[in-house]
Amino acid sequence: MESKVDVLKKTFLSALSSKYAEKPWSETFQLVHRCMEKSRADSRHCEPIIRCLQKLQEAQNVTSLSAMVTRLEMIAKERELGSHLSPTETVCYLTADLFYVEVLLLPGGEVEDVKLAQHGEAPESNASLCQLLRMKKFKEFSLKMDDLASLYNIPGDNPTKVKLYTSLQHLQKDLLKISNLPRHLIENDAHVDMVLHGRIGRVIPNKEGSPMSIEYYISPSDALMERFNPGEGSRSQTATVGVCTSASPHRLQMESLIPTPPQVDSLGLPIFIPLSETCSEFLPAFFHLKIKPPVPMLSTFIHKMSQITDIPSDANLQGEPLFQLLQSTTFEDKRDCDHFFVSLPGAEFHSYLFADAEWNCDSWKGSLIHTVQFTLPAHVPALLDLLRYQSAINTLLLSCITDLKQQPDLVCDLSCEIFPQSNCSFSVTFSIPDCETLAVLFVSVVNCRQLHCRLLMPGTVDHSLDDYVSRVLTRCMSIPITLRAIRKRISSLRAPALPIELKKAENSISAPTHCTVENTPAILPSAVLSPEPMEEDELPSNPAHYVMSVAAAPAVDDANTDAIANRSPCVSVGVHSHWVASGFPSEMI
Repeated sequence: MESKVDVLKKTFLSALSSKYAEKPWSETFQLVHRCMEKSRADSRHCEPIIRCLQKLQEAQNVTSLSAMVTRLEMIAKERELGSHLSPTETVCYLTADLFYVEVLLLPGGEVEDVKLAQHGEAPESNASLCQLLRMKKFKEFSLKMDDLASLYNIPGDNPTKVKLYTSLQHLQKDLLKISNLPRHLIENDAHVDMVLHGRIGRVIPNKEGSPMSIEYYISPSDALMERFNPGEGSRSQTATVGVCTSASPHRLQMESLIPTPPQVDSLGLPIFIPLSETCSEFLPAFFHLKIKPPVPMLSTFIHKMSQITDIPSDANLQGEPLFQLLQSTTFEDKRDCDHFFVSLPGAEFHSYLFADAEWNCDSWKGSLIHTVQFTLPAHVPALLDLLRYQSAINTLLLSCITDLKQQPDLVCDLSCEIFPQSNCSFSVTFSIPDCETLAVLFVSVVNCRQLHCRLLMPGTVDHSLDDYVSRVLTRCMSIPITLRAIRKRISSLRAPALPIELKKAENSISAPTHCTVENTPAILPSAVLSPEPMEEDELPSNPAHYVMSVAAAPAVDDANTDAIANRSPCVSVGVHSHWVASGFPSEMI
């Protein structure tokens, strides 16, 4: 049975419907506008009316000048912008403190042009905004207005906003100068080379109302996807440059801090002019890098960033295990899992188990970083190096974390356990093909451009094999692909005669020594190499042998790990140049 209130609502709505049944839509819009313009003590009462007006406008085709003006005014109100018509009623202005948009209209409601005027600059035609309005994509146009409003959402009164906007412009000019300093090309692909090896990545200047952004990292798989799907946009990790409020004042630049011509230090970075009263001012704000997408970062890295900028971080330094943070950012549905299944080409499946208790150590805990604050352009190269460093670690671990669920008939070709070690290192324990023994791969990410790998397994002590593993890992940045390549290489080794092997194994057992893990570096490329198949890498014909027991700890007792004489030096390889030039290496497929 309907309540008295429901009956009254129906009666009221029926009366309204009959009253305005014969009236045109234009009168209905005008009535709603008059209702919205009346002052109210509580603005929340207007929200139903605003939603109603939005639905009415979305349902109406914009086929007249008045309809276009009404839609633009509604967008301005929605984004908290000012709006007004020119005296000739041919230009509609959407205004804010530091920018305004001119929409030039024709008598029939068509859009002739759209111009964006930023503070202190003359209006310039904006092709993207004009195209959206001509195609009547008002929702996308509204989102663009929101992006503009957030870009210029600078705290303070108008004089302070102007000063902060000026400071931000000088910062952006200095970042462009750093990016444009001459340097040697490392990768064949100019885009990948700039992202990975540029002093601050690939800088994209602010254009048509978009903020300045910096591409600072791209994984090998994403680089390949960009090459094969060029129209889908960039897959790299980026950071947008902006300014935000601060509880305490900071000294910010009011002019360029890089002299002309620039002078560089031993690292190839410019020497900056020190901040002084003549070139800077104390302002209640600081610059920031807004990370897209947010990056799970180790607490030790967050602390290093604070030391670089001298600004305390608001991140939770207690944090949670890194691999759990990677899960939460990778999967839409929140899950608590430590066992993952990876599918590889050729119907090959791997399983990866993260030792949950082991990863709960302080050195591998972190937090999700959305923004990084700083006050000087000199901070940016060091901050981006740490972001690249963390991104390399995350890429390696994420190669083992998927949302593939175990099926009843799923048989894994390889089962692995991943254990954390110290100093950004971890180990992967896996089985050797056609053998009942295990091997351990130690991976150490020394910095954003250098990996160290060490393979421990019974039967072989071969540092050229360590070099080979390092080259594969730095090219693909994928643990599953690397393990498959290792198993293929091990299977191709010619086993020595059984009596000799047994004899050497007995000697190893009778004279046990303590296992120490010695890393062999694989430096990310210092020169462009021509593509060459990995099968051409030669292995020594007479490898040494030892027996080892596998444990979670990095030290392995009772094992002979004496190195062979004249171990081969590390070969410098390109992470992406080989892949982008010729696709996946044959041994990885």
